[in-house]
Amino acid sequence: MEDEALGAAPISLPTGPHSFTQRLEGLASAVRARSDLVPRIGIVLGSGLGSVADALIDVTAIPFSELPGWPAASAPGHAGRLLLGQLEGVPVACLQGRLHLYEGHQARLVVEPVLLMGWLGARVILLTNAAGGIGAGFAAGTLMVIADHLNLTGTSPLSGPNDDRIGTRFPDLVDAWSPALRALLHECGQAEGIELAEGVYAGLTGPTYETPAEVRMLRTLGADAVGMSTVMEAIAARWAGLELAGVSLITNPGAGVTGQPLTHEEVLTAANEAGPRLSRVVRRFVRALGADGASVQGG
Repeated sequence: MEDEALGAAPISLPTGPHSFTQRLEGLASAVRARSDLVPRIGIVLGSGLGSVADALIDVTAIPFSELPGWPAASAPGHAGRLLLGQLEGVPVACLQGRLHLYEGHQARLVVEPVLLMGWLGARVILLTNAAGGIGAGFAAGTLMVIADHLNLTGTSPLSGPNDDRIGTRFPDLVDAWSPALRALLHECGQAEGIELAEGVYAGLTGPTYETPAEVRMLRTLGADAVGMSTVMEAIAARWAGLELAGVSLITNPGAGVTGQPLTHEEVLTAANEAGPRLSRVVRRFVRALGADGASVQGG
């Protein structure tokens, strides 16, 4: 009863062999009642990075809470809306915020927004996030193209019966982060005069920031950045056959690097300052994909 009073009652999801399909059909019907736009690219905007949405035109905005079985986003800096519109002349679906494991959601619910963008027509997914820097070369303000990831959440969105209508039981994650799209992001950064780093993103559950010992562990494991999102979405996107790219905006050094405590306000401030640079890269990236048929691999 306490959870219900707080508006945080668990959402019951079907678990059968076509559970994802069943949910996505209902979600797509709700979206199609509001917009008939077929996106070519899906974009997820992380903490403090929602300004990219300001560049969309002819927008239909749907709050998460108005889609069947989706809760309102509760993370600070996340508006919690699905946007359908035109960006740089390209039809896109844009998630202004995301769902997280630390909000108490099942992994299968966390990935529904990304799968829905694919269900609506997007074949390319661009994930962005705010992250902590692990290595000395990943200072606050760095934009890092994601080359690979470490799923350290202890779970997977694909646990349970497989929905064969969407993807195979055992998806391959070699080159999960498209080398061609990574190269295109670097080209877009160069064209904008914005330097992009590249590295490995480690996804943890949160909501606590990492301890100094955990940051040292992550460095040993080969991580360059750490955050509380993205890895569930990446797994689901590749399972569904979507082409994947991602950029982490490094908002702060990891715990213990400077000896200073970490706050979410610090994350949002840094994201707001560096967000315009990322927005320029994203807009050029979308424009390049739109001119190239929405996929540099022809998918």
